[in-house]
Amino acid sequence: MAAEGINIDADIHARLTALGQLPDDAFPLGEAALLLAASREPGLNTGPYERHLARLADEVAELAGQTKGADIPPVREQRDALVEVIARRYGYGGNESVFDDLDAANLARVIDTRRGLPVSLGIIYMDVCERLGWSMTGIDFPGRFVVRLSLGADRMILDLFEGAKELHPPDLRVMLKTMAGAEAELDPRFLQEMSARRVILRLEDNIRVRQMQAGDLAAAADTLQGMLLIAPDVGHLWREAGLLNARLDRIANAVAALENYLKCEPGQENGYEASKLLQELRARLN
Repeated sequence: MAAEGINIDADIHARLTALGQLPDDAFPLGEAALLLAASREPGLNTGPYERHLARLADEVAELAGQTKGADIPPVREQRDALVEVIARRYGYGGNESVFDDLDAANLARVIDTRRGLPVSLGIIYMDVCERLGWSMTGIDFPGRFVVRLSLGADRMILDLFEGAKELHPPDLRVMLKTMAGAEAELDPRFLQEMSARRVILRLEDNIRVRQMQAGDLAAAADTLQGMLLIAPDVGHLWREAGLLNARLDRIANAVAALENYLKCEPGQENGYEASKLLQELRARLN
C-alpha cells in the first residue's frame, strides 16, 4: 500500500512488516505495541521501554522463585507475584479518566505514567508472562478486556484494571449486564481467547476510534496503516482503510487498500460496493 500522507521511519516500518509475517503463536506483544507507538512518535527510542519490560519479568521470576530449570509455579502464585511487582512495586493500574486519554493506549506513555486502559495494562502483564513461559491470554469480553491465567486445568480470569482482581461467574455476569444491559446473560463466546495479534489490534482500534471521534481522520488512517502492517490478512481493515483514504482524497492509498480487501475477502456482501468504489477511484487516478 502506498504511503501517501504517512511518514513512518523506515526501520520501524520494516520491523512492523516483519511482525506481520509471523504466525500468531510467535507474535511478540510488547515489541509490537512499542513499535506502533514509535510509528506515531518519530524519534521515540523503544530501548528503555523494552528493558523495563524485561526488568519486570526478572523481578516477577525472582519473587515467584522461578530460577533456571525450576518448575512453573501454580497459577495463584503466578498471580500474586505479578500483582506484587507490576501493580504494587511499580504502581501500574487504571482509573476512569484514562478512557478519554489517547496516551492510555500508547504503551510507551503507559510505562511512563503507570496508567493505562485495560488492554494496555494487559499487554504489560501478558508480555511478562510470555517472557517467563507462563500462559496468560486475552479474553474478548464485551466492553472490558480481561485475561485468563492458566496452568493445565488450573485457571483464573483476572481484571487487570482492578488490580488483577479474580473474576468468578457472578462477577462476570454483573460486569456483562453493566456493559450490555440487564437482559444480557453469560455465553461461552464471551470468554473466547484472543491471539496476541488480535490483542494488539484491539489496542490500536481504541486509538483509531478516539481519533475518529476527534475528527482527526488523517491520524485514524495512519493508525489503520500500522494495523495493516502487523495484520496484512485482515480483510475488513483493508476495507476501512480504503473508505477512509477515499474520504481524505488519498486516492492511490484508497485504490491499493480496496484491491487488497477484494483479494482478502472475495465474495463478501460488501464486495459489490467496494468494487464499484474502486472503479470510480481508478477513473480519478487516470
